[in-house]
Amino acid sequence: AMLRLRLLTWDVKDTLLRLRQPVGQGYAAEARAQGLQVQPEALGRSFREVYGAQSRHFPNYGHGQGLSSRQWWLDVIKQSFRLSGVQDEAALTKLAEKLYRDYCSPHTWEMLPGAAETLSRCRQLGFRMGVVSNFDSRLEAILSQCNLRHHFEFVLTSEAAGFAKPDGRIFEQALRLGGARPEQAAHIGDDYSRDYRAARAVGMHSFLLRPAGQGQGPEVPPEHVLPTLSHLLARIK
Repeated sequence: AMLRLRLLTWDVKDTLLRLRQPVGQGYAAEARAQGLQVQPEALGRSFREVYGAQSRHFPNYGHGQGLSSRQWWLDVIKQSFRLSGVQDEAALTKLAEKLYRDYCSPHTWEMLPGAAETLSRCRQLGFRMGVVSNFDSRLEAILSQCNLRHHFEFVLTSEAAGFAKPDGRIFEQALRLGGARPEQAAHIGDDYSRDYRAARAVGMHSFLLRPAGQGQGPEVPPEHVLPTLSHLLARIK
């Protein structure tokens, strides 16, 4: 079955790039560099709790509630350390500013297997390409630093769009940016509801990156599953 695709849209985190180390470890290492001892596991748990609460109270980085994404993140980082026992406000401010900057750095991220080659091949085959990511405004810088930005005609973050996946309106904006109808486009991502199902809900094709041995999620037709990114080309050619 020829899909006749013109546009490919891509999730980024855990699809093209992943953190080199878990958040708790990264945060604890930065704290150590500033002379503070915090347990990475405790910090990881605190972060997950704080991030979850902040996302519920201020969805999509506080868009429409008067928060900047920078302030949103500084609050999350400080509160994660507070929950883990760090009380010194001056130290918290310094840690938060440093970590907010560090997450733009290529030292924080690594490419998933097959990412660079697959993106290059897709461009050689003439597909238009864009990013659709529930990310803040740092994403352009991260993609540039990791030498991926040049693959994409546009980078659409949920902060810029004003809507976060699985809201179909972010995909509709991407289709306008990419000049394609839904049936001419496919989205590639690692999250069943935000990527795979949300793109299909607006009439796009989609593929779910699901590495082997990653436990069982919801049923997806095998031809829509990518055990690695390198499997994509056979699915879309």
